[in-house]
Amino acid sequence: MLERLNQALDRIEEHLAADAGGDLDPAELARIAATSEYHFRRLFSALAGMPLSEYVRRRRLTVAGAEVLAGERTLLEIAVRHGYGSGEAFARAFRAVHGVGPGEARRTGAALNAQPRMSFRLVVEGNSSMRYRIVEKADLRVVGRKARVPLVHEGENPAIAAHIRSLGQETIARLARLSDQEPAGIVSAVVHLTDSREEGAELDYWHAVVSDAEVPGEFDVLDVPAGSWAVFENEGPLPEAVQYLWRDIFTQWFPSNPYAIRPGPEIMRLDPSEDWKTARAELWIPVEHRTA
Repeated sequence: MLERLNQALDRIEEHLAADAGGDLDPAELARIAATSEYHFRRLFSALAGMPLSEYVRRRRLTVAGAEVLAGERTLLEIAVRHGYGSGEAFARAFRAVHGVGPGEARRTGAALNAQPRMSFRLVVEGNSSMRYRIVEKADLRVVGRKARVPLVHEGENPAIAAHIRSLGQETIARLARLSDQEPAGIVSAVVHLTDSREEGAELDYWHAVVSDAEVPGEFDVLDVPAGSWAVFENEGPLPEAVQYLWRDIFTQWFPSNPYAIRPGPEIMRLDPSEDWKTARAELWIPVEHRTA
């Protein structure tokens, strides 16, 4: 799959090099990568650390910046070539990336910011393997309390910690008694609101259980359709082991296995040690077979 992803990146460069203008269709890139547009966007964000749209924008304005400094085309010609409807719109986008307007950049030869062309490759580190299983589940319900929080890649997420503290032990105990199926006990469920996996991107975090029981009115409910789940296990120091597991799934497991992520929450069951320094983690990711 990595080869197909790189072919999609090649298509982006071909589009930027042509005098086509306009936006690049993400569905076309997904077809080249032999996957759905939804999975392609999510996988790209996880691998690249930015949304597909942001990468294309940065590459577009990197190419445009080189053309501005070269001086072979007028600024309006460059704007139209790269899909901007007016010189003003181009100037705003140019300044947002480069910190200077195109006219001033051409007059002064200012230093510009460049987004390098990306390519994906598989890096094998150590000799560890990823433990996983595929589970088929009927419709399920995530029951608990949710909060809108920013994504944090490393270290404690203060917003999540504050949300859990706000629930109180009595509420968490009542919630735990509702658990009646796998993944058992108190879990965390993450619902990504955009394709972005950048630091700071907003998501819905649920402190919850998976349950078919009658739900008291004090709790929120998230209905999840039936489907396949890839269940990963890991053990190590907190919070690094959990955060690295998430990273490795998207950067190593998905590119080398015939599955694509499908819409749904990513559910984590955590069994911490008494001192909370280490934990055993079980991460449930909604998946479907990738079409060839």
